[in-house]
Amino acid sequence: MDKVYPSVEAAVADIPSGATILVGGFGTAGVPEALCRALAARRVRDLVVVSNGTGEFGSGLAQLIANRCVRRVLASFPAPGRAPEFEEQYLAGELELELVPQGTLAERIRAGGAGIPAFYTATGVGTPLAEGKEVREFDGREYLLERGIRADYALIRGYRADRWGNVVYRKTARNFNPIMATAARVTIVEVEEVVPVGALDPEAVVTPSIFVHRIVVAPREPVPPGAR
Repeated sequence: MDKVYPSVEAAVADIPSGATILVGGFGTAGVPEALCRALAARRVRDLVVVSNGTGEFGSGLAQLIANRCVRRVLASFPAPGRAPEFEEQYLAGELELELVPQGTLAERIRAGGAGIPAFYTATGVGTPLAEGKEVREFDGREYLLERGIRADYALIRGYRADRWGNVVYRKTARNFNPIMATAARVTIVEVEEVVPVGALDPEAVVTPSIFVHRIVVAPREPVPPGAR
């Protein structure tokens, strides 16, 4: 039951090229910086990455994009002016982008974790985001069919965890991380501290151990210069 790995490098050592990966975080809050950096250093290729953004000022996903590890991104906010690596590769046609409204992205991930293959939403109807998608009318209003998202791996950031994998989060760092933990075959969590089993208040546990496969200690890093 002990899920603690000795290093971030060991925790991501088996992630192959071509994998689909969920990367937690919102802006620079709750981003698994150490896991992203360790994976970027391996120089894997053709990753499909699902994340709220594309990394800001070298943070998180930006490290993977800068090392040309990523083939396709599903994101809500490509952070204009804050993600030069993404912009350069996207404009050169070297990286694909599927733009997903933020609420839809969160629900697609949550649905994937809940075993729901698809759902209907009014968001995006009548816009370019509706192209190629099924449209159905309910009670006089049109809705788009959106598919749930599941991934091979999830890289997320927690605050504390016990050795079995129960995780608590710190303030806004909670964001996308809990739902991503449920929607991957293998969930890898970096935390500031691992505590003994029983030390966490059960009422404070957001992600229970059943969803966590690997834990690694990674102290919180300074926010990159220029980020907010």
